[in-house]
Amino acid sequence: MASLDNDDPTVRRRSSFAALARLRGYVAFWLKALSQPTIDLRLRTGTRQLTRIIESPGLSLPRDELDTLVAQLRMVAAKTLPAESLTYGVFSGEPERLKRAIITLICDEETGQPIAFNALSVMDVGLDGEPVAVTHLGLVMVDPDVRGQGLSWVLYGLTALVLFARDGLRPKWISNVTQVPAVVGMVSDTFSDVFPSPLPGSRQSFAHLQLARGIMARHRAVFGVGAEAGFDETRFVITDAYTGGSDALKKTFEVAPKHRSAIYNEFCARELDYVRGDDVLQIGRIDLAGARRYLLREVPSGSLPALLATSAVLALQRLLLPLIHWLDDSRAFGTLRPRAHREAREARDAR
Repeated sequence: MASLDNDDPTVRRRSSFAALARLRGYVAFWLKALSQPTIDLRLRTGTRQLTRIIESPGLSLPRDELDTLVAQLRMVAAKTLPAESLTYGVFSGEPERLKRAIITLICDEETGQPIAFNALSVMDVGLDGEPVAVTHLGLVMVDPDVRGQGLSWVLYGLTALVLFARDGLRPKWISNVTQVPAVVGMVSDTFSDVFPSPLPGSRQSFAHLQLARGIMARHRAVFGVGAEAGFDETRFVITDAYTGGSDALKKTFEVAPKHRSAIYNEFCARELDYVRGDDVLQIGRIDLAGARRYLLREVPSGSLPALLATSAVLALQRLLLPLIHWLDDSRAFGTLRPRAHREAREARDAR
């Protein structure tokens, strides 16, 4: 009878050492993520793939490194849109634009060649008279030569999960502007309280409306929408959206990548005018429920660190998180407000 490789003690030891090495890498990654004042993290996220997450590169990187980073983003964009160039947001190379950006860049570990990126932006928007930070999911581009290699879990969720963890697992608002059915479905499936979405139970709250109005009034440049573009507040549809530097991204419905669930494809075909060039503005939140969905659905199930992270999220949800939030008097928790914030408001009201 032929022996199996798994029965070889040497093979088993090598496999165990490799698993421990991966685990140590994930532990080091999360320790850095939770301790660095400004994120600059590197993590191996696949075979021959190295991911770097850089927060506020316009502030944290010297000019030569910033120029190199922008050049890497443009290299991916050039392979994605060979006949076009993008001029808005991170592609401008302006440090001011990159101060509010969070870049997730995936490179080939052996060659250093950039193969994919996501450019998030943090926007200050008013909600109920208070400023809140909204994380815009931003532009995602993948080298056509490596599409279909399972990069979406890194590009669409990993950085949002890191930001969520760094903020003490407090719910964070996110936004997304797209005409791609696959992306509409990904956002609807991953995040919580998403509007608009074809899923049952999706509804527009006054918070959604306030945030959408603030984003459209002050932050159109983040996603390359010109001042002349319209906005349908009932449906959260941006009309004639491709006029502010993002023209090269405009797609027909036939070309736009579809979701495996027809409900999202039908939603986009019904709500968006692709000839005119419409986008949908989605607003939602990442919270513990969303983080759990992301870990269970998107992160490769065979990853031991992913399973450990899932267990940690469940434990925090059931045992620790309410106590941590209750004891922290420096941050808002639901209707509770920090002591300094409350005292300032009381002094203002007394005047």
